[in-house]
Amino acid sequence: MIRLFDIFTSGAALILLSPWLLFRAGLAYIKTGSVFSKQALLGYQQQPFNRLRFAGDASGKALAVLINIFKGDLAWAGVRALSAEEVAQLPENASGHFGFRPGLISAYGLKQHIGQAYDEEFATDHALFANMSAKNYLGLCLRGVIAWLLGGSSDNPTPPTLHFWGVDIANTTMTEAVDWLAQRIDSKQSALVAFVNPACLNIAYKHADYRQVLQTATRVLPDGIGIKIGCRLLGQNLRENVNGTDMFPRLCERAANSGYRLFLLGGLPDVAALAAAAMKERFPNLQIVGVQDGFFSEAETPQVLATINNSGADILLVGFGVPKQELWLAQYQGQLTPSVCMGIGGLFDYYSGRIPRAPMWLREMGMEWAWRLLQEPGRMWQRYLIGNPLFLYRVWRQRQQG
Repeated sequence: MIRLFDIFTSGAALILLSPWLLFRAGLAYIKTGSVFSKQALLGYQQQPFNRLRFAGDASGKALAVLINIFKGDLAWAGVRALSAEEVAQLPENASGHFGFRPGLISAYGLKQHIGQAYDEEFATDHALFANMSAKNYLGLCLRGVIAWLLGGSSDNPTPPTLHFWGVDIANTTMTEAVDWLAQRIDSKQSALVAFVNPACLNIAYKHADYRQVLQTATRVLPDGIGIKIGCRLLGQNLRENVNGTDMFPRLCERAANSGYRLFLLGGLPDVAALAAAAMKERFPNLQIVGVQDGFFSEAETPQVLATINNSGADILLVGFGVPKQELWLAQYQGQLTPSVCMGIGGLFDYYSGRIPRAPMWLREMGMEWAWRLLQEPGRMWQRYLIGNPLFLYRVWRQRQQG
């Protein structure tokens, strides 16, 4: 079924695009003396094949791959085809890689395109393709197209720091971010960490105090597909979507392995406690040394601070929402003993089970925001339907102003 789909769709594309393909082939021959450039790769069961591209630098050179799909060298979706040099360096856990047909779209490549490739490539791909049905195959192809449209090209320069109207954002990966947090804890260095998405940056655009906190924070991390699209408008590339929701279990795993202690502050009554219980069930060695909801008065703040400090926590996660959590941390960080203090928004709601997170297939398309809009349209419509275009307009203006 899958192979018939590949033959039919690639064949139809070859017929429909035949005038352009013939023109591009002729142009390649005139300019280079060859119609195709060829890349030697190994595919299914290590069968060698040549990945085709039209020769020369003119646009449309990648369309020659339609021939590979029609012939069966490649599928629309599959594991990544490897060169002989890459095969020689394959890790042991990738031994079954050639039991799957290679394709243009891989599960790992899809996640990589929208900045969510946090886990190892071969494990990510093999877990999906080991039980691939025709329905899942078609879904992966569709997600790949949408992710390509949203994620754009990765050929732009990748600066170490991104700049949005005075706010510096670390252009890093999830692994590097967790490593950096661990280093701060190990060295007993204080750090205030914030995550920003387009909605946060829209607030910072007009909220001077919040913007000042972000400008003086130890590190600001990029959250969401909107930041990636904003980077594209600036002619830059975002390395990864380092959002707090995806970081939380990874941070808990590192804490469990390294003996770091966490304190969860914020959310509705019992929500932080439920999130803590879920993480401790997942990581039995995890030490969550305190929880506190976000409903306490100003007069009760000294007691809350004392409870946090007496717990011996190394990491304080604060979920009051933006900008309240960042302003609170900036005000009281000097009185807090945890090395790492982070504002994490509504993260506890997801891990407590109070609010279901978007399905993985939506997240892989960079469309998690649409799920949030459907869940709470009365609260979220302005943030997304007005806020997202406003953010992109402000980024465009920033680029026009140099």
